[in-house]
Amino acid sequence: MANHKSALKRIRSNNKKRLLNRFQHKTARNAIKKLREMTDKKEANKMFPSVISLIDKLAKKNIIHANKAANLKSKLASHVASL
Repeated sequence: MANHKSALKRIRSNNKKRLLNRFQHKTARNAIKKLREMTDKKEANKMFPSVISLIDKLAKKNIIHANKAANLKSKLASHVASL
């Protein structure tokens, strides 16, 4: 167990950040799944920019790696184009 005040604060702040990161990551994953399940091209085109935005935000905050974000965006773009 941490003994210093700063270490205790670091534990609290890390936990807060971890929970926020988990929430944002899970939200993006759910949006990606929803987009992949879509069969209507019009709806998919409407939802596509918001999903890309979520992915970009995750990459910017280092929640996911930049290359993973690029791969996800590429796969989703090809999926939407193929509808």
